[in-house]
Amino acid sequence: MNDLFSNAERAEVLAEALPYIKRYVGKTVVIKYGGNAMVNEDLKKQVMRDIVLSWLIGIRVVLVHGGGPEISDLMDKLGKVPEFVDGLRVTDQETMDIVQMALSGKVNKSLVNLIDATGGRAVGVSGVDARLIEAEVKDEKLGLVGEITKVNTAVIEDLLNNNYIPVISTIGCDKKGNIFNINGDTAAAYIAGALGAERLILMTDIAGILHDKNDPASLIPEISVKEAAELQKKGVIGGGMIPKVNCCVKAIEKGVKTVIIMDGRVPHSILMELLTDEGAGTMVTA
Repeated sequence: MNDLFSNAERAEVLAEALPYIKRYVGKTVVIKYGGNAMVNEDLKKQVMRDIVLSWLIGIRVVLVHGGGPEISDLMDKLGKVPEFVDGLRVTDQETMDIVQMALSGKVNKSLVNLIDATGGRAVGVSGVDARLIEAEVKDEKLGLVGEITKVNTAVIEDLLNNNYIPVISTIGCDKKGNIFNINGDTAAAYIAGALGAERLILMTDIAGILHDKNDPASLIPEISVKEAAELQKKGVIGGGMIPKVNCCVKAIEKGVKTVIIMDGRVPHSILMELLTDEGAGTMVTA
C-alpha cells in the first residue's frame, strides 16, 4: 500500500480536503451505524478509524448504533425465537432484557473500546441514561417497542463540549421507568433533529436509493423530500427502504440540513461523504 502513493500525492489529497474540513469544523454530524453494516471486525475497525479522524479534525461526531443481528444471535443462544411485524421486532419483557444486554452491553461497549483503542475518546450511553430518549408504547401488538416522545440532549451536549464522542444505544424509557426498544434509524433522526445537526449519515448495507433496486449503477445521488414522496407513490422506493426514507424526512422536518443513506460496507465511505466533492450514497434534502 505504501508504494501506491508518493508523499506528494498524500499531501495533495490532504490539501484538497481542506475546504471540507473547514465546512464541518465545530459542526455536529450524527452517524447511525446499523447492525447490517457491521459485517466484520476489520470493517468495523476501519469505520471507527474514520470516526476518530473526523473527530480529530474538529467535527462533533455523535454515533448512534443498532445491533439487530447481535440481538437475534443472543436470542437464538437463549432459545428465544424472534418475531417481526412490519419489520419491527415484537418485544416482550424477556426480549427487552435481551435487547438491553446486546445493545447497551456487547455492541455499545465494543464500539467504545474500538474508538478508544484507535485514539479517540468515547463514552457509551443508552437512551435511558439521563432520560435521553423518552418514549411511549408504539403499538400494543408490538409489546415494548417505543414511539419517541422527547429527546433530552443535555448529556450529549455535555459529552461533546468535553471533547468526547457519544456512542448511543437505542433504547428508551417513560416516566414510570418502563424501558422500550427503539428503532435505530428513528432514534438517530430524532437525536440529530434535537441537536440541530449539520448532517445525519445512515450507514446500511445498500448503496442508497436506487431507480432499479437490482442495479447498483442506478443510484440516485441527490433527492428532495418532495421527490422522495413521488418515488414512493411510483413504487421506486419500496420495501425496507420506505421506513429509512421516512426517517430521512423526519430528520429534515426536525431541522437537520441534509441526510445521507449510504453503504457502510464500502471502505472509508464516511470520509468520502464528508471530505470529498463526490460524496457517497444518496443525499436527501429539504
